Order: sequence, then structure tokens, then C-alpha cells
Amino acid sequence: MPIEEWGRHIQAGPKAERLSADTVPAAADPSAARTASTLARTHLVNSIGDGAFYVTFALYFTHVVGLSATRFGLGMSLAWTAGLVAGMPLGHLADRFGPRRAAIALAAGTAVAVAMLPAVHGFPAFLVVICGYGVCQSGLIAARQALLTRLIEPAERTRVRARLQSRINGGLALGSVVGAVALALDTREAYLAVLALDAVAFGVAAFLLSRLPAGTAAAPAPGAERALTVLRDRPYAVLTLLNAVMLLYMPLLSLVLPLWIVAATAAPAWMAAAVLALNTLSVLLFQVRVARRVTDVPSAARAVRTAGLVMLAACAVFAGTAGAASPWLAGAALVTAALLQVLAEMLQAAGSWEIGFGLAPAGRHGLYQGMYNSGIPLARILGPAALTGLILGYGAVGWLVLGALIAAAALATVPVTRWAARHRPDSPAIPLAPVAPVA
Repeated sequence: MPIEEWGRHIQAGPKAERLSADTVPAAADPSAARTASTLARTHLVNSIGDGAFYVTFALYFTHVVGLSATRFGLGMSLAWTAGLVAGMPLGHLADRFGPRRAAIALAAGTAVAVAMLPAVHGFPAFLVVICGYGVCQSGLIAARQALLTRLIEPAERTRVRARLQSRINGGLALGSVVGAVALALDTREAYLAVLALDAVAFGVAAFLLSRLPAGTAAAPAPGAERALTVLRDRPYAVLTLLNAVMLLYMPLLSLVLPLWIVAATAAPAWMAAAVLALNTLSVLLFQVRVARRVTDVPSAARAVRTAGLVMLAACAVFAGTAGAASPWLAGAALVTAALLQVLAEMLQAAGSWEIGFGLAPAGRHGLYQGMYNSGIPLARILGPAALTGLILGYGAVGWLVLGALIAAAALATVPVTRWAARHRPDSPAIPLAPVAPVA
């Protein structure tokens, strides 16, 4: 399930605190401000196309092309599996040949893959094209993250990434409106127009990426020429696994919760759309503010730990919605749980970005981001089946198990980041400090 998630440079001091989340002050470096704005426009354009694509392409291939739901689901699982496998090699190529060049090529490749979808009329062709799409998408995530590390100062990366995430959510919301129009028309031409929009959006994104500077390459770490070095970095691999567990929330609102609302609560079915809209709007408005408190790896680890505990609380409230006696009580509980869930999501995202950036060695950000972000395709592959089976099969107990699993992964993140810091002598030390407020 999609979704995947992004600048600003400000002077420290009281004046900066009064600036809005998206303001770039006049005192900032103009070239840095232009770079951040170009990155934001790239992700906004990209996500508008994606938003329209995500809400329509399943119906297009099952209702218009004629693929069975089983074959469509199998094709998508194989596509994200291909993306999972390709993420690290493509990230390694981004390190070797430059992340801007790689990002341009992968955005253009995604545009070509989407543009080829209207010519698909059977499962074999669908499988080839959609796997190409999945590979390009996974590689593009790693390349863009590596490019961000070259263009943005370390102290600002998480805040810039937060701004980009707010742009992504805004674009997805706008794109979903376009997709809703196509669904209402329910014609082949309307679906083809959405595919054309997404292909053009990726093409425009490739053009905008070409207008960015290449950035300054950091000196590579010893042994950086070997792509398998990341697999031998055991603490980073463990952090990747913990991050993947926390990303299980990805299919929660778009897939599991609508089924849960209809099957187990007294709330009206439209509450699923309301909760999803609340999530999107919250990230759009507050992700940058939440990310302000994450300034280094130690604060990032604490943010992730807090996110896990908040997510456990959210799952407990979701579990309680089954016992609400009236639609109004069930609806109020769903809104409460959704607010807790989106707070956990924003805290986890901000902390995860900083950990992924801060613990990758110099000159290896493409490769390391390719590994760290492998949790995204993994959540898309395993999340839908795992969460529907757990929650719809076991009800309130399933919610509590999910919350406990995410909380355990979050609590483990702090000691594992300390381990990673000891593994890398140039990493910041992570003190044994109590949890600090991060939101």
C-alpha cells in the first residue's frame, strides 16, 4: 500500500521561532533556499500524479484491462519484491555516479513505465512493466535521500525532509481528488488520463531534479567501493529491521481500518475516509513542527521511542472502538485513535530520517538509504496480509499485539543506535538520558 513520505534553512534565535513552518528567511543562503524550494516542488508535482494513480490503477487493471484481483495482487507483490531487491544496488550506483544523475534517470524510468501501462493487455506484460515501476520507485527513494544529504547541511536535513513530507501529503490529497473524478466517470478514457498525468508528473520531476546542483561528494569511507559493506554493518541492519517493523502502520488507514470499521464497529463506513483525511491534513500542517525537536541521532532515537509508546496507545483505543455502543461514541474513539496514530507516525518519521542520515558513513548515503528504506517495499508486500489477518482475525487482541510489536521495536531503537554509534567512531555519542519531550 502506498504510501510512501519532504526545505528550509533558518537562523537560530527568537526571530526564527516566530517564523512559520514553511518560511525561508531572507537571511538564509539564497542558493540553499532555491535548492530547498526546488526539492519541495519536485515532491509536490510527483505526489499529485501518485495520488491520482494510487486511487485508480487497481480498478483500471481489474475492471478495464480485465486482470483478476488475484493476478493483480500477485503482480504488485512481485513488483515491490523487485524494488526491495534493487534498492541497495541502485543506491550503490547513486553513490558511484552521483545521486542527482541517478535520481533523474530513475524518475524518467518511472515516467516511461507508467506511460507503458496503457499498452498492457495481459498479465505477462503487466508483470514486466509493473516490476520496472517498482524497481525505479525504490531506487528513486534512495537516490533522492542521498541527493538531499549532498545538498542540505546535516543540521537541517530532518527539517527539510519534514517539509518535503508535508508537500507529499498535500500533493497526494490533490491527486486523490483527480483520481476520485476519474472513478466517478468510470471510463477507460478517464483512467488513461490519470496514467498520463502520473507519467507527466514523473517527467516534470526529472526536469526539476536536473535543475538542482550536483552537490559536494563526501569522502567515502574505507571499503566504500564494495556494495556489500552495508550488509556487514550489523547495527545498521538491525536498525533497518526495527524501522521496517514500525512501518507496518503504512497499510493501516488505507486498508485495514476501513474493513475494521465496517466489520467490528458501530461507526458509519464514511469514518474511514474522515480518518484518512485527518491523517493527511495533520501531516501537512504539523510534520515540520514535530521534526523541529529532532536535531541529532540521540534526539531521533528518543523520538522513535516516544512514537512507539504513542502507537501502542493508539492501537489500544482502536481496539476499544469495537465495544462502543453508539455510532457517535465509536466515531469519537476512532478520531482519538487516529490523532494518536498520526502523532506516532510523525514522530517515527522524523526520528527515522535523522537516524538513517546520521548513522550512514560518508560517501555511502545512497547504498545505506537503499537498505534503510527497504522497509517501505517490505511493508507493502507483507503489511496488508499480516495486518488484515491479525486485526480482522483476532479483533481487539490483534490491535494490542500490533501495538506491542511496534512499541517493542521502538524501545529497542535507542540501545541499537548506541551500538551503531560505537560501531562508527565518527558518529555522535548517544547518552543514557531519560526520555525528553519531543512534541
